[in-house]
Amino acid sequence: MVTVYEALSLMIGFGTLIVAVIAIVISFNKKK
Repeated sequence: MVTVYEALSLMIGFGTLIVAVIAIVISFNKKK
């Protein structure tokens, strides 16, 4: 069973990854 703490930490980890990818894409779009 996955505990609530593990699920929250996974959600936060994926959230930060997605935000980082979006920030990189925006920065690349601004350079063009």
